Amino acid sequence: MTRSVFIQLILLALVVLCFAALPFMTEGFYLTLAVNIALYVALCTAWTLFSGPTHLVSLATAAFFGVGIYATAIGVEYLPFPVVILLGGLAGAVFAAGVGAMTLRLSGVYFVIFTLGLAELARQLVTYFQTKIFGSIGLFVLTDHSEGDLFHYLLALIVVIFVTGWLIGRSRLGFAMRVIGNDELVARHFGIEVARSKIILFVISGAFIAMAGAIMAPRYAYVEPASAFNSTMSFLVVIMALLGGTRRLWGPLVGVVPFTIIADLISAYFPEHINIIIGLGFLLIVYLLKDGVSGILLKALGSNRLTRAQGAKP
Repeated sequence: MTRSVFIQLILLALVVLCFAALPFMTEGFYLTLAVNIALYVALCTAWTLFSGPTHLVSLATAAFFGVGIYATAIGVEYLPFPVVILLGGLAGAVFAAGVGAMTLRLSGVYFVIFTLGLAELARQLVTYFQTKIFGSIGLFVLTDHSEGDLFHYLLALIVVIFVTGWLIGRSRLGFAMRVIGNDELVARHFGIEVARSKIILFVISGAFIAMAGAIMAPRYAYVEPASAFNSTMSFLVVIMALLGGTRRLWGPLVGVVPFTIIADLISAYFPEHINIIIGLGFLLIVYLLKDGVSGILLKALGSNRLTRAQGAKP
């Protein structure tokens, strides 16, 4: 480990500790807002793990998130909450493996359409089994976990996601995914197992998203399929990730924080127009910010360094 990497890790640890103290410094609206931001940071970063290098737009976030919620709803009465979160991640991984084996040979619009319908399919299946077998639609999630507890669990999950992404980026899988993202045909010529590599990354991403759902289940108190498998979440994650940029793992951070704050203000003052405004915002992001805010920042930083280098020449 080089000295610069060690210093960066120390700084990141200090930043995490500062954020961990946040629930002790505030409560109410600001703590709820912090939990929302932490949730979407986890979701968008997990989404970027797969969709960033592959350039495949997955709309399956709501499906994995709902699987995690139901894992907590079913198991929280019998198992400790951390164990339930891990089981939610395992359920999401198994679900992602099954879905990935069927769909990751697809590409382009076909993959997008399939993942879009996945949340609706899961919602209908859960509704059917609950009404036919249990005679009711929803489940109670009764725990004593506060918003502060949820924030700490989400913060820990974010750290795990970033560490996992950092390790993947420096592994053979990360190299394979970069080649696949640039050109799948070239990747196959190099002997890279394209489908297998995609499935592994899809499983990791789905597991983390399901764990986020398992963490957030206590906030719902009463879980129904319509709320657990809400397709709107899939679109929000895509919008935030594209706003921040998907070329870097930290890119979604730049998009989540301002988008969550602005969306919260819009929903407070213009509740009837929130979907229209978000839709217009999505169009603007796609047309004007193709590399996201992080892409603009990286270009500006690169231009600044180039200017300094040219100015330093005799």
